[in-house]
Amino acid sequence: MMQIDIITCLPRLLDSFFNQSILKRAQEKQLANVVLHDLRDYTTYKHKQVDDYAFGGGAGMVLMIEPIDNCISKLKSLRDYDEIIYLSPDGERFSQAIANQMSLYKNIILLCGHYKGVDERVRQYLITKEISVGDYVLSGGELPAAVVSDALIRLIPGVLSDETSALTDSFQDNMLAPPVYSRPADYKGLEVPEILLSGHEAKIHQWRMDMAYQRTKVRRPDLLDE
Repeated sequence: MMQIDIITCLPRLLDSFFNQSILKRAQEKQLANVVLHDLRDYTTYKHKQVDDYAFGGGAGMVLMIEPIDNCISKLKSLRDYDEIIYLSPDGERFSQAIANQMSLYKNIILLCGHYKGVDERVRQYLITKEISVGDYVLSGGELPAAVVSDALIRLIPGVLSDETSALTDSFQDNMLAPPVYSRPADYKGLEVPEILLSGHEAKIHQWRMDMAYQRTKVRRPDLLDE
């Protein structure tokens, strides 16, 4: 079972996300366990304060090191972690290849930044990896934590009803997924490609490979370069 501990000062943002659909079923099957830790439960400051002004001035508040250290120390006393990850715009770009690798982990911590980020000492001494979900800035690390968790959990054997489904997703083998169709076969004159109705598995597989290549070549040629 994969254990994902998420440290956040806004746990309610994530409550519903992990109690729906595939992620909920994964936890009910005891294939994954996601625990949200409210950073405010680990502060010694009055009024549950977890942030303060930056030394040297400047706009925005900074998450303090003490509550983060208290929370991570408590979790590390319970189990060993494969990675302690900070979700940051300047971290390593998250990709399907990284998700495939991380899906083999047993225990990870995801630290959600907020405001102007976290005290730099957290990044220097408490975490083991930084991940970015894209070259843009969000209000906090909660959405990136949800993205990373979803990408990992769906790769765990037994989570998806079709074991091969995740292997045919976009970005596996550095290609986008081919077009897919469902009923009806003819909708207002818009027809499904005949090959998909033929029942010839080898030809269908080749068609899908060809379409995946063509789509990647047009939309994401950089993936083919890689």
